[in-house]
Amino acid sequence: METGPMRRCLAALLAAFLALPAMSARAADFPTGGKAIRLVVGLAPGGPTDQQARFLAEQLRKELGTTVIVENRPGASMNLATAEVARAAADGYTLLYSPLSPFAQNPHSFARLPFDPFKDFTPLSLASVGPLVLVAHKSVPAQNLKELVAYARANPGKLNYASFGRGSSSHLFGQWMARYYGLDMVHIPYKGAGDVQKDLVGGRVQIMFAAAGGALQFVRTGSVRMIGVAAPKRSRLLPGVPTLVEQGGTGLDIDGWVGVFAPAKLPPDITARLNAALVKVLATPELKHEFEKGGYEAVSSTPAEFAATVRDAYERWGKIAETLGVQKE
Repeated sequence: METGPMRRCLAALLAAFLALPAMSARAADFPTGGKAIRLVVGLAPGGPTDQQARFLAEQLRKELGTTVIVENRPGASMNLATAEVARAAADGYTLLYSPLSPFAQNPHSFARLPFDPFKDFTPLSLASVGPLVLVAHKSVPAQNLKELVAYARANPGKLNYASFGRGSSSHLFGQWMARYYGLDMVHIPYKGAGDVQKDLVGGRVQIMFAAAGGALQFVRTGSVRMIGVAAPKRSRLLPGVPTLVEQGGTGLDIDGWVGVFAPAKLPPDITARLNAALVKVLATPELKHEFEKGGYEAVSSTPAEFAATVRDAYERWGKIAETLGVQKE
């Protein structure tokens, strides 16, 4: 009988057993010394994702007993913020609050990314879900998708649509709509929600696929109307708005989400600690109400469930990019 391999196996098991108390103590002590947690957002201040992050940060502060600071790092279709978190220490003190774009869409639009969406991150939990909504400025003579398509066909090259940058959900949905219906529309990319709202409300931008929260902000001004929800079914928060699928918009039916990520190789005990905190605060009536005011539903998940959600979104948007013939740049 060979004793060498057995001794090594027993030694490894003993080391793992002895490490358990230390891991438990580390999780119980996290965060330590009043050290602040950074919650990085790849969008400019003022938009729905930023507003969610700030309310979530306050609830996490209460739950974890330490300051949680929201830091906005807009630019490069959210790649700057995402890369910053990917490079951060895997100690639980730098987190990313992000929509699906950098993980599911940008890999199909950029030839080179400064991060790997799967290898460089620890998914912690989903935080919110909400559909995109197609909205139009009141000057556009269309109350529904059929009328909008008819107007665009009658005015080739004159109808424009805004997005949050190349490869974003709002951009790809606009491309899909143009391709599906054979429309000639002008794409106008933006970096932040504030500039989009100003130009959409002012009429410089005519239509946009906006997150539900952003769509509600636009509509409340009285200058913008909702055309339809880009989701498989009507939103519980917008029950009176028909889906684009109901109106014949094939392919315009993918829900959006926002979630919390940490750098790769985050210790399992800290992963569990942060996930537990997120699950708890995302279930509170106060947070749910705050998210719903912006058109989103607060949700949570296990890290494994969230990882599967990210992979599914990556694959679905990959098929869309392939269909559209998106060229990586």
